[in-house]
Amino acid sequence: MNLDFFPPLNASLNGAAFVCLTVGYYFIKVRKDQKAHRMSMFGAMIISAVFLACYLTYHFLKDGVHTRFPETGFIGVVYYTMLISHVLLAMVNLPLILITFGLAIKGRFEAHRAWAKWTFPIWYYVSITGVLVYFFLYQWFPGERV
Repeated sequence: MNLDFFPPLNASLNGAAFVCLTVGYYFIKVRKDQKAHRMSMFGAMIISAVFLACYLTYHFLKDGVHTRFPETGFIGVVYYTMLISHVLLAMVNLPLILITFGLAIKGRFEAHRAWAKWTFPIWYYVSITGVLVYFFLYQWFPGERV
């Protein structure tokens, strides 16, 4: 089974989530439009959930094959620093998102804002670095499959 469509799909989903997060931030901070903010953030959550399902499916089906980053030196340090921070923050991201959304749904907006001050920048970083990891590994410095 050819799974080559998954990496660009996953990067596209991360990019779309990044756009929704940016728009949601704009709507709440600049326009003070709670309805538009809610819709944008709900979109980011749905897209991120689809990403997670695709990511897990890809890693379940790829049967141990992985792509090794070919560069060393400065570029290797940049890539692996970004990758490690991306993975570690992605692991904390899901519970933070669920807590922050839960507080908003319950109408506990003061607590929601307090949690969002941590959740938003982490989610934003994880989304954009997901796209960058794809470009580093598959476009700019194509890795070898092992």
